[in-house]
Amino acid sequence: MAFEPFMQLFRGIQGRYSQGIGGIQNSHQMAYLRHLQKEMNKLDPMNVPLNELDVVVFDIETTGFFPEKGESILSIGAVKMKGSSIIEEPYYSLVYYDQPIPNNIVELTGITNEQVLHAPPITDVMMNFFQFVQNSTLVAHHASHEKQFMQYISLKLFKTPFKHRIVDTSFLYKIAEPHRHHVALEQICCDNQIPILDRHNALGDAKMTAQLWAIYVEKVQKLGCDTLQDVYNHFARI
Repeated sequence: MAFEPFMQLFRGIQGRYSQGIGGIQNSHQMAYLRHLQKEMNKLDPMNVPLNELDVVVFDIETTGFFPEKGESILSIGAVKMKGSSIIEEPYYSLVYYDQPIPNNIVELTGITNEQVLHAPPITDVMMNFFQFVQNSTLVAHHASHEKQFMQYISLKLFKTPFKHRIVDTSFLYKIAEPHRHHVALEQICCDNQIPILDRHNALGDAKMTAQLWAIYVEKVQKLGCDTLQDVYNHFARI
């Protein structure tokens, strides 16, 4: 089945099968994920020119750092790009959470207990996120946090490994500017004259990271990195 007709079928199915929090997944969701993974296996993003590469730059806000200890995603924000250009409207969703959010997280993110009590469950949010991403390569700033949660949720909720490649922005900025090490998002944005807007909001952070990606794609291309494979090879020599 071609990918777009499958997507249309899935959207119709999803409207009839909304899952509860952490609910048992229905066979239609699992079929969609298996189909998406097969489509991803056909692609070779490592050798696509960076200025033609489809990426989704994303960010999550969470209650903490350890999903295996019960910490949860509170929101996801994402921006779709081709090369250095944003190509469609962004994705954003809060996530249902029925426990008290730690006060420091409320202060940091602005996400309140009342807001998440009326948000869709994580199963629906993740399926909508997968619809938005499709088979694009993912990008995140200091991506270990996002990768950890995505891998955990994929295994727990969908009983399948998280197959999307996640590229850390540090792969690019450490090539372009070898003196940089672990740089906070607001610092590297300031250094590149990117306004700090909606910091610690998942969509706000994703938008700023997307601007960083656009800048550093152009910088590494000038250094001879035309593809992700070139980026990985160069990064390995640093």
